[in-house]
Amino acid sequence: MVDQPEFGDERQNAHTLRIVDSAERDQRFERATELFDGLHARNVSVVALTWVDNSGITRTKSVPLRRLAHAAAHGVGASPVFDVFLFDDWIIQGRFAGGPVGDLRLHPDLDRLTVLAGQPGWAWAPADRHFQSGVPYPMDQRLQARKAVRTLAEQGLTARAGFEIEWCVGKTGTEDWVPATSGSAYGHARQVELSDYCVDLLNALDQQDVEVLQFHPEYAPGQFEISTTPEDPVAAADTAVLVKETVRAVTIRHGLRPSFSPKVVNGGVGNGGHLHLSLWRDGTNLFDGFQDEARRFSAGVLTHLRALCAIGCPSLASYLRLVPNTWAAPFVAWGEENRETALRLVRDNLEIKCFDLTANPYLVVAGVIAAGLDGIATGAGLPEGLNVDPALLGDVQRLPTSLKEAVDEFEEDAVLTEAFGRELAGTIADVRRGEMERYKDASPQGIANITRWRH
Repeated sequence: MVDQPEFGDERQNAHTLRIVDSAERDQRFERATELFDGLHARNVSVVALTWVDNSGITRTKSVPLRRLAHAAAHGVGASPVFDVFLFDDWIIQGRFAGGPVGDLRLHPDLDRLTVLAGQPGWAWAPADRHFQSGVPYPMDQRLQARKAVRTLAEQGLTARAGFEIEWCVGKTGTEDWVPATSGSAYGHARQVELSDYCVDLLNALDQQDVEVLQFHPEYAPGQFEISTTPEDPVAAADTAVLVKETVRAVTIRHGLRPSFSPKVVNGGVGNGGHLHLSLWRDGTNLFDGFQDEARRFSAGVLTHLRALCAIGCPSLASYLRLVPNTWAAPFVAWGEENRETALRLVRDNLEIKCFDLTANPYLVVAGVIAAGLDGIATGAGLPEGLNVDPALLGDVQRLPTSLKEAVDEFEEDAVLTEAFGRELAGTIADVRRGEMERYKDASPQGIANITRWRH
């Protein structure tokens, strides 16, 4: 069994990340042991350790509570083959990952250990993947986000981020889409119809210490949205995972079914996964007043946005959503409070509106930070903001209109591929091309059907 396959220079990508050594293993064991009594008193029996793959699916290995200390110290085995899973569990052979050989260790982040209010008896912790030796795995997406945050810190910067989570609630008993509500878009009637469900969901998030800024019905039939408070970017990605899985758990317990797909029904309004991000230096929010550094950061994001679509709009279904006149923001442009430009400047943060929830949130924050830092480093200039619908102008560049177009842009983007590293960048592209090949003959509605319930 190969413990540490060769990654060449890619090992340098993890040089700022802590190697799990024997002293740290002991510390983790002791800390998890100290947590046991409190978890047991709250009737926790099982702890789910999750990571998110390159197709945006949350994967997991779980341990009984009595094995948590061992898992914290030594990790839980997981094959690296998960890096080449497609969203439908089809496994491809990538250039840098795939096949039955190798083993990694999942190390739960005990700082984020959460008792799950929507799944009685369960707790949850996001996991980082390492080799058995303790060396960080260069293709781990959460570690990639950590690295991006450390790169920010090296330049005296920090960031605060948060995701908007949109989903549609459907009825069970059919693979087709039947919304669970008949209330109007943004209408209170929709909340009245699912009043108990909404309360249970918000109570569950509150019990899990997720601070919800707002909750409301959205435009599409049966659609809702939650926005959470800004956090460190890695924590924000963790929260996005936790919110999605809490929505899933509470929805299922109410006899309903959630869909986070970018396009539940072809031709309808889809679900987004907008990222909000602010940049800070010396305790000052650089987006408050849109200071020069924030402008250059935004210019970097805008410059690399077409390539970033391979990260933030990573599925075939994403391009059913990215069409004009649906407020999906399919244009390479920015504007102050403009909901049809891909970048929307809000009062004190930048909203990236084109992304959706088939994306891995850790890759999203890592990619956006890399693009923004490139803008700062190169002194990138921001074009004039738009205060009209870009579709009315006729000459505003579109975001990619297909997954192939996005992947081509990504592979040609030296800044992003260098930031992710050759192996991770190549594997992301391999997975995207695997999805394209597998569903090359599918109709738009067929793509919506196969994606509807996967994320």
